[in-house]
Amino acid sequence: MCANQLNDIREWPCEDIPMRDGCHLSARIWRPVSDEKTSAILELLPYRKRDGTEARDETTHSVFAAHGYACLRVDLRGCGESGGLFDDEYSEQELCDIEDVIAWVAAQAWCTGAVGIMGISWGGFNGLQVAARRPPALKAVITQSSTVDRFADDIHYKGGCQLAENLGWASSVMSWFSLPPDPAQSGAAWREIWQDRLENIPFLAAEWTRHQQRDAYWRHGSVCEDFSQIEASVLSIGGWHDGYRNTPARLLEGGTSGVVKAIVGPWNHKYPHMAAPGPRIDFLGEALRWWDHWLKGAETGVEDDPAYRAYVMDGIAPARDYASRPGKWLALPDWPCPQVQPQPLVLGRGTLGQGPMRDEVPVRTDALCGAACGKYFPYGFGAIELPGDQQGDDARSTCFDGAPLQAPLTILGAPELHLRLASDQAYGQLVARLCDVAPDGQSTLISLGMLDLRFRDGFGAAQALTPGQAVDAVVTLDQAAYKVPPGHRLRLALSPSYWPFIWPAQGQVTLSVAAGHLAIPQLSEAADVAPWQFAEPAPLPPSPLLEHRPEAEDVERFESDGWVVQRIRSDFGAYENSGHGLVHDCTLEETWSIRPTDVARARAEITWDRTMRRDDFEVSTRVTAVFETDQQAFRLSTRLEAFEGSSRIFLRDFQDSVPRDLD
Repeated sequence: MCANQLNDIREWPCEDIPMRDGCHLSARIWRPVSDEKTSAILELLPYRKRDGTEARDETTHSVFAAHGYACLRVDLRGCGESGGLFDDEYSEQELCDIEDVIAWVAAQAWCTGAVGIMGISWGGFNGLQVAARRPPALKAVITQSSTVDRFADDIHYKGGCQLAENLGWASSVMSWFSLPPDPAQSGAAWREIWQDRLENIPFLAAEWTRHQQRDAYWRHGSVCEDFSQIEASVLSIGGWHDGYRNTPARLLEGGTSGVVKAIVGPWNHKYPHMAAPGPRIDFLGEALRWWDHWLKGAETGVEDDPAYRAYVMDGIAPARDYASRPGKWLALPDWPCPQVQPQPLVLGRGTLGQGPMRDEVPVRTDALCGAACGKYFPYGFGAIELPGDQQGDDARSTCFDGAPLQAPLTILGAPELHLRLASDQAYGQLVARLCDVAPDGQSTLISLGMLDLRFRDGFGAAQALTPGQAVDAVVTLDQAAYKVPPGHRLRLALSPSYWPFIWPAQGQVTLSVAAGHLAIPQLSEAADVAPWQFAEPAPLPPSPLLEHRPEAEDVERFESDGWVVQRIRSDFGAYENSGHGLVHDCTLEETWSIRPTDVARARAEITWDRTMRRDDFEVSTRVTAVFETDQQAFRLSTRLEAFEGSSRIFLRDFQDSVPRDLD
């Protein structure tokens, strides 16, 4: 136990929690000084509480503890100072461990028996997944930037199309989880623990690539299988500039057994009191209202909050980065909202909403479409995180343009594209982008959707296309809240490729669109929807991190021997924890290459270097991952190296080839 900068709480930096199989997980615990029993708030992550999320943990959980909660930030099995071995994200082992942590916390003499789980991304996932297992002590969940569908709306696949970030995420996971525990906590056993981790860590990109359909592997942990299993009350938060923006609406629509409220703002992949673009909100205050009611029984008004609080962004010029987005908060009493109705816009020959097409319209592969896609995970770091001006990608797509708007149009919900089309191959991917085109021609991305057309009848079983035979398909675009100004036009841009956001199909494709319409979820301008106002974030406690080297990024794009290459060098800086002196140092280099004359051939190489050091202790790991495609297979080659000082003490190579045939 140690003193904390906030005088009314105590802190335990590394408390062991026993699991049913004898393994122990390590928790950092903050508790009020008072001996009164308290409710508990858990956050369970793999990202190393000593040298990964310590700054965020310190400035979040200490605040909750100062308001009368026991807060536990727990490292998952095989990560940080926790024992055992990591096996996979959201595995059965992970969810069983979380149930054990909940039971252990609820049984402590200092706990009232009421427990809540919070988390963003990984922690947002496992909070929902455990809620669906109904542990008795779990009363409330706050989930942000998560998904209810691990196959069709996750970082691995989207609409059945394999995301290029599938490799990026696998290499990031290996980099994080290949480090040892902190010797200051684990003692002399740290080398043995480290060796065990290095010898057993999986490279998950191959496993994820082997499951190219929505099978039992992906159904596990997908709470959309049965929303009614969730009994705990859920506050779901999302960001319009994040890859995970659909979950709040889907939870409201899904029919959970407990109360669901949703908040979606203009944010990236961060908690909304520290996210960009602004405006930020007082997330800690909103969270305390949630916890105080569901864990303490206080009347805070959260049950009377609107079902859905959504920030409607004004249409402005496209940019790779925004400090803030103009717009306004709306409070929707119910979702679905009766004042939001689908407005069908018929596709014509190059037109949208101006009459049906009379001849088929071709949609052809252009390997370079996607240069302005942005990143799946925008963190507020780097020069190309958000989608930029879409004009270049529009020129490489087949576009359908609406007439200039005579009045503003508020889009609120998920647009749906209904098509009758054929492919000249047995396969085909379709990417649909909805854009706001200003009078000067600048094109701003509103929403994006994609579908591997072999999944046109569902993601459980792929069905090859018969070349030349027309089929019906529906592409659901991401949720959006966007106000298109008068004088602007809507544009629907279609393409069979989108690199480097998704891996290209097995070859060049021409899709022939015979008919279709785009259903725009439009909020009536006459709708009587109340505005909302959130409090601004309160000042946070000071960060425990000292900067040794600042963050930096360099991006270059060039051609080489018939390949078009994009290289990104990201330096995440070096930071020291002022409390215990551990320094974490991390860099990343990504190279994304595609051959326009042979679209099936694409290649990505990713190298993570991660170091931790203190005094005469210094260890590091390097993960080098290569993912290549051609017409027949995905080919993966990965090397894991570990160093103590300048000496390499471990080397392990992974090789795999996964057929692209879905049959």
